[in-house]
Amino acid sequence: MRPGPSSERAVILAANERDGTRTAHLIKQAGYYAKICGDLATLEDEIESGAGLAIIADEAIRNADLRRLRRWLNAQPSWSDFPVVLVSESGGPERNPEAARLGRELGNVTFIERPFHPATLVSLIASAVRGRRRQYQTRAILEDLTESEGLLQTALNAGHLGALELHMPDFELEASATCKRFFGRTANEPFTYQDLLEAVHPDDRARRLEVVEHTLRTGADYKIEYRNIWPDGSQHWVDVRARVVRGPDGSIKSVVGVCSDITARKTAEIEREALLAQLAAERTALAELTATLEQRVEQRTADLMKEVAAREKAQEQLRHAQKMEAIGQLTGGVAHDFNNLLMAVMGNLDLLRKRLPDDPRLRRLVEGALQGAERGASLTQRLLAFARQQDLRAVPVDLGLLVRDMSNLLERSLGPRIVLRLDIPALLPPARVDTNQLELAILNLAINARDAMPDGGVIEIKLEAWPAKNDPSLQPGDYLKLSVIDSGTGMSPDVLKRAIEPFFSSKPLGKGTGLGLSMVHGLAVQLGGALQLASTVGKGTTASLVLPVATSAPQSGICSPVPQKVKRSAVILFVDDDPLIAMSTTEMLEDLGHRVISASSGPHALDILRSDQVIDLMMTDHVMPGMTGLELAVASREVRPQLPVLLATGYAELPDGIQVDLPRLAKPYHQDQLRERLDQLLG
Repeated sequence: MRPGPSSERAVILAANERDGTRTAHLIKQAGYYAKICGDLATLEDEIESGAGLAIIADEAIRNADLRRLRRWLNAQPSWSDFPVVLVSESGGPERNPEAARLGRELGNVTFIERPFHPATLVSLIASAVRGRRRQYQTRAILEDLTESEGLLQTALNAGHLGALELHMPDFELEASATCKRFFGRTANEPFTYQDLLEAVHPDDRARRLEVVEHTLRTGADYKIEYRNIWPDGSQHWVDVRARVVRGPDGSIKSVVGVCSDITARKTAEIEREALLAQLAAERTALAELTATLEQRVEQRTADLMKEVAAREKAQEQLRHAQKMEAIGQLTGGVAHDFNNLLMAVMGNLDLLRKRLPDDPRLRRLVEGALQGAERGASLTQRLLAFARQQDLRAVPVDLGLLVRDMSNLLERSLGPRIVLRLDIPALLPPARVDTNQLELAILNLAINARDAMPDGGVIEIKLEAWPAKNDPSLQPGDYLKLSVIDSGTGMSPDVLKRAIEPFFSSKPLGKGTGLGLSMVHGLAVQLGGALQLASTVGKGTTASLVLPVATSAPQSGICSPVPQKVKRSAVILFVDDDPLIAMSTTEMLEDLGHRVISASSGPHALDILRSDQVIDLMMTDHVMPGMTGLELAVASREVRPQLPVLLATGYAELPDGIQVDLPRLAKPYHQDQLRERLDQLLG
């Protein structure tokens, strides 16, 4: 609340009505607001509702109970010191003990002795109001500071930044919980400047000290990246930036700044620099070899050309393999985590569907949610297959139906400025393709076409029969051609020539990986077809997938499994470190009539296996910290050799060198799939 007439008024408790009226009249003549109170209780009400000062006659409160007024005065916030003008006939506290007592009880008291000159009273009133206004201004400043501190903390949290302040000259460090975490400490753990110095990597200490001394000597901004060693021995990188804060005398009072954990970025930079150094060394070696070979070109021209070609091919394969491995690891990790989320969603939806009342609308909503989750599961399977470079599962597919089913996804992906048109004739034969990979290829081609039309336009997907006779890239026979046609910027002949090379991209830096067309090309060739590109600058591009015709009919859709009764109830040891997965799967198992013993890690499960607890089957996740599911299975054979083990994993391919052949259940799974697998193992 800002100061106003009510918060700046003078409330009056006089000895009699005449004195009160006279005092109020003087105050109003001076341009201030006044309110006469008939008794102490009224005065206290007015003060609590907001006032600038109180004018009190000492005889009006001489024998009064002042406890309520004292409580209010003592409970004032830090910015408030409510002024009281005490009118006395017996003089101030120097001559009047009663006045001295009231002064002690009421706090911020100014004494005025009757009779007084009106100007004296007006001067006191003006001084008190001015003081009260300054108090209100202080309150506003404190409120603004509190709001600013909240906004600053929100910004720090959003940017994953830690805050720190180094107080001078004693080098006392004040660090936020986030800052402590970047040095491997907990929020409640003490963290001094000496702790920080000892945490700095020995090889970075001299450089950091030089930057600190430069900042303290010149007042320049402090900015440095350095390594620190956590208490557990692991190495991490931090980026620290700070500025000096000076005191009134110009000396440095403190250094205030923020820090962030840049371990991931620095690790990537180091790996990239190592790769570049390796490639530079190889190029240097190649250049030296070429210079040597030029001196003997007449004798060994043919051999040299073969050797150079082989070396360049090996370099290209190395770069391709390294980049694909990095992409595969990232994709596999993300897909695994997403698989776990989908596992919890699908498991809970399965159970919810069984317990729903007979309400068609609710069932439609649950079925819609399940379909969405299954689409997500299909996506993660594609990502995992890409990460592990799986063999294609080619089956007969109706391409026309596949493209129509993709139309909604394509329209959402292309955006409102792109018009999608389909040209799909009837009665075309099926093609032999991998459905998931082909959908990904079509989406890739459509997005490339969209990017070539920044101002919008039309993308046409055309399907037609295509007999191959004299095409060197195709075996003679019957094919289907699926073309994605745009009217965008097109490609020059040089760009078109290199378009399907891995990692080549005509898009600006950071806008593409150069993998799109090379992946589509590889898919087409592996399926026994080809990718054909035709483009003209300013007129557009046609990308055509030529795919072999299948010799059999497309597979019919798979009906939803019919729930069946489990063969018998069993005691199942279920192992998973994810609480969501554990809760969802436990509910599904118990709903199937089994009794579940849960374990959150491999060592925990082994402790249970070593006990006398009856266990009919162990079901375990694969990717867990400390001990994987496969390692747990191997260890369990030593404790209970005959115990069936079911491995539930989102990874389609397990690491090489694993000798244990385990039955597996792919994540995410439905309750019916879980029941069928358990029935097989418990039968």
